[in-house]
Amino acid sequence: MKYMRQFGIILGVTCAGELLKYFLPLQIPGSIYGLLLMFVLLLAKVIKVEQVKDVGEFLIEIMPLMFIPAGVGLMASWGELQGFLVPLLVITAATTLIVMFVTGKVTDFMMDRKEKKEAKENKKGEKENGKYSA
Repeated sequence: MKYMRQFGIILGVTCAGELLKYFLPLQIPGSIYGLLLMFVLLLAKVIKVEQVKDVGEFLIEIMPLMFIPAGVGLMASWGELQGFLVPLLVITAATTLIVMFVTGKVTDFMMDRKEKKEAKENKKGEKENGKYSA
């Protein structure tokens, strides 16, 4: 029953995202609205992680299966893709490299920020304990 409740919460947020897409005049997919809504609800602690964690992990585990229909669709439209296959591959490779670069830079930034925060807390703790001499 726990899994049904968790799945129901995820489906409810997804449905709310689709409704937002219907009512808002922006060209944003309903799934993105749903993700943003879930993010806000988790941040606001309206939904606790424990309320969706088990089903969320399950959905992540089976995610590769969700790419099978897209792969079959690409194979079915192979004739149409042959005309611009080279530009498609170049764009795919370039965007992959850009995403890897940006992800690395963001990770470096976050790690540096965490290290500076920890160093600051350590200095503060040493100062409070009398072990720090300025």
